[in-house]
Amino acid sequence: MAQVPQTLDALAVRTWCGLALRALGRAREEIDAINVYPVADGDTGTNLYLTVESAATAVEAVFAGYGTGTEEPSLADAARAMAHGALIGARGNSGTILAQLLRGMAQVLAGGEAGEASHCDGAGLRRALRHAADSARRAVAHPVEGTVLTVAAAAAAAAEEMEGDCGAVARAAYEGAGLALAQTPDRLAVLRRAGVVDAGGRGLVTVLGALVEACTGEAVNEITRARETVRESAAAEAHARVEAVSGAGACADGAEDDGPAYEVIYLLEAGDEAVARLRARLDALGDSLVVVGGDGLWNVHVHVDDAGAAVEAGVEAGRPYRIRITHFGAGDVHTGGERPPREHAQRAVVAVVPGEGLAGLYGEAGATTVLARPGEPPASGELVQAVRRAHAREVVLLPNDAELRHTAAAAAEQARAEGIRVALIPTRSAVQGIAALAVHEPERRFDEDVVQMTSAAGATRYAEVIVAERQSWTSAGICQAGDVLGLIDGDVAVIGPDLTATAETLLDRMLRAGGELVTLVVGDEAPESVAAHLETHVRESYLAVDTLVYRGGRQGSPLLIGVE
Repeated sequence: MAQVPQTLDALAVRTWCGLALRALGRAREEIDAINVYPVADGDTGTNLYLTVESAATAVEAVFAGYGTGTEEPSLADAARAMAHGALIGARGNSGTILAQLLRGMAQVLAGGEAGEASHCDGAGLRRALRHAADSARRAVAHPVEGTVLTVAAAAAAAAEEMEGDCGAVARAAYEGAGLALAQTPDRLAVLRRAGVVDAGGRGLVTVLGALVEACTGEAVNEITRARETVRESAAAEAHARVEAVSGAGACADGAEDDGPAYEVIYLLEAGDEAVARLRARLDALGDSLVVVGGDGLWNVHVHVDDAGAAVEAGVEAGRPYRIRITHFGAGDVHTGGERPPREHAQRAVVAVVPGEGLAGLYGEAGATTVLARPGEPPASGELVQAVRRAHAREVVLLPNDAELRHTAAAAAEQARAEGIRVALIPTRSAVQGIAALAVHEPERRFDEDVVQMTSAAGATRYAEVIVAERQSWTSAGICQAGDVLGLIDGDVAVIGPDLTATAETLLDRMLRAGGELVTLVVGDEAPESVAAHLETHVRESYLAVDTLVYRGGRQGSPLLIGVE
């Protein structure tokens, strides 16, 4: 019986993303441990994982959008979603480059000669891999050999030499990438001194291994996989050498030197001409410059000493958002000298918060925060990273959103596997998190502290005031676009034309069941007078009920209400 040629379709793209995510999850710690270039900050594996997690989430959303109907997403749908998800979720230097590699592949899979075809054959995959490697190299201001760019180019070259279906082409690319990875220490001095291969290249080989499995249904041969670690001796020994290199310092060309103090990453809405000017300006400010994307949306990554100037350059070019600024820190690779050991705290709280104002409030209370912007919920990998950043033996995790329950549970499980004791309190709103944080006492036994925090959160009813975006059915009746909706515990309880009046009605309904403390978290979208009006109403109508008011910033809803 003749073998059916292996092709790449929408389902294969979905499978690839899922397999790559799981493979990076297994390899993340190993990749982090060998990360010495361009900065030895030990997060390349984590950044690649978060980037692929965002890509996989976007592809799953496309499939979910088709529901249970007879139609399925096209290859173009899946490829574009994968590329967009990776672009908006890209982390770090390696994640940004991987996002451009996936975008380059998607441009071939979703357009050009492929058009809206249902699948891609071996020839199409060869073109996609070549375009990916070329576009990634163009995105890097100063390409360096011995990095993920070298591994991507080798994968494309090996694929071009292979005639056959997608399975054969993917395997050739994987083999070629593995051989190039083993040679990276010969091409980059900082890798040779540390005795490791390039961490970004190692991650790309893992992603290509997942592509082989998605196309063939067979996991990559372990003997072949061994080529990935040819230069990686024992993990502990390699990690020790990486630490030594980190203490010495390494700059962009692999020579020892002090380098920029900050990593700046942001998404940018801007046109091509503005981005060209931005590249030139950022190139003069720092190094490790990578700008990926297109069609008006870009992901910008650069290492600089003046983080403010890098952000200002983005403002001049267009609209930057999701800005992340990371200080490499004293004793890190950029500053020279030995890295001082950091002692673990006994206990910490990690909380997801919906706005900058609440992030400041939680931070003042000692919590490590993860910012969830409207429409951009954090991924499980981001929560795990925050748990690690808290650097504690015991962590209380507050998701503060019912929709994040499964994400937070997955993050807690991963952190537990790393030896961290994690308790997940299923807070469904930031006001429940505030109540839990108010009774948090690190000196108590862990179990007792968790019980008290859980009890405080559970005793807090929560409400939210939002503005309807479209006509829809609700539990309180039909609403029209522009109506103000008051939700209690996630269900619509009040529909009104005015935000302040609706909030007052909502608060009255909550206080009928009793209460001692009202918490108001006011967003930037709320009228200036709403907090003062509600405070006065509570004081005049409900004796012995106190009110606390916080500014939430851009939290996605004009008002959050908690009643304890």
